[in-house]
Amino acid sequence: MGINNKQLLQLLNQILSPDRIKDYCPNGLQVEGQSQINKIVTGVTASQALIDRAIAKGAQAIIVHHGYFWKGEDPCVVGMKKRRLQSLLAHNINLYAYHLPLDVHSKIGNNAQLAKLLGIEVTDGLERGNATSIAMQGIFKQPISVDELTNRIQQQLQRQPLVEKVSDKLISSVAWCTGGGQNYIDLAATQGIDAFITGEASEQTIHTAREMGIHFFAAGHHATERYGAKALGELLAAEHGLDTEFVDIDNPV
Repeated sequence: MGINNKQLLQLLNQILSPDRIKDYCPNGLQVEGQSQINKIVTGVTASQALIDRAIAKGAQAIIVHHGYFWKGEDPCVVGMKKRRLQSLLAHNINLYAYHLPLDVHSKIGNNAQLAKLLGIEVTDGLERGNATSIAMQGIFKQPISVDELTNRIQQQLQRQPLVEKVSDKLISSVAWCTGGGQNYIDLAATQGIDAFITGEASEQTIHTAREMGIHFFAAGHHATERYGAKALGELLAAEHGLDTEFVDIDNPV
């Protein structure tokens, strides 16, 4: 079963509601290709490697979390950007990108999918009162040790996390933000949460963890964000009969 590229845009906007959140890039159809779509590739980032894989698979559309045209970037179409766009245009491939909308979706979003993988029961947004909170908070039904959570992250994400264990205290409450969400550790700590999980770490993150007494886990930007795009593709296949395939271009960061 195929779909028109404008109809796919409407469907994705209906699922992800990009208008409800302010973002750093345009969400939706970023590069227009052919009107008829029979094969869709989903992935984390619209890298050249992902585009090449989509071309090899005969896809007419790519859906990613990290697309193009970020706020503040050089607008000139040269070098790497030129080569990527040239590949898409030469093969008439549509590129759809959803950044924060794919982070915050309550079921297929990156945060929701990470919680599901790690056995976290979602209780609220970390930014209380904000319906589109980028970071989330929840609980483990049974308190878990730092070592146990480290092993669970490694098993589920196939990535050894960077861990700052600040005490022997078990973890009952947890906050998390996939990707580059390390700055939310301060808000989590002020709310008395036991642990914070994200993708990346900054130098000051470790000092915050130590001085504010909150366990910290950085499990990789890519590793924590590969599951939203995958879940979105699975939803399109299961509920709308579209031919989708998730392609993981691994990234150690």
